[in-house]
Amino acid sequence: MNEKRTNKSILVMDAGAIQRALRRIAHEIIERNPDLNQIILAGIPSRGNEIARRIAETISTIEKAHIAVGTIDVAMHRDDVGTRTELPVVRASDLPLPLETKTVVIVDDVLFTGRTVRAAMDAITSFGRPARIQLAVLIDRGHRELPIRADYVGKNLPTAPDEKVRLRLGEEGSEEGVWLVNE
Repeated sequence: MNEKRTNKSILVMDAGAIQRALRRIAHEIIERNPDLNQIILAGIPSRGNEIARRIAETISTIEKAHIAVGTIDVAMHRDDVGTRTELPVVRASDLPLPLETKTVVIVDDVLFTGRTVRAAMDAITSFGRPARIQLAVLIDRGHRELPIRADYVGKNLPTAPDEKVRLRLGEEGSEEGVWLVNE
């Protein structure tokens, strides 16, 4: 796909590229997890939920298997919760239980410092101890502050620390895509 530039942003993935990336992630999850009945896709609100839902639908279409999907809220598990100027928005976590024999795949839109993923792992363990935890992200932009690596990546997108990644998924009246934005 050719990158499209606007004033301060570059389109790096259009709707078709997102769909292809999620299909590739679905295939990789199938390959690495032979018992799909033991998989839970846990989306981090809000775009992680939509990505998890789409991956589950794709796996179901390919393998004719039901994939459990849940939500894991990280708001109260973040290490910056006491230092933020505004209170985090807390959403309900909803995971299919028990977790003890399951592989929980944390699903998020953009992997950056790794702090959100660490918080998600803490939140998951408050519900139980899964057999394994894996990580799937649509975009990996680098700049890790913690030693966290995604198992499944839609696109590696090297960025400068001052650049932002903007993602739109199925939002009413807007074009779906991923943009790199200079602010």
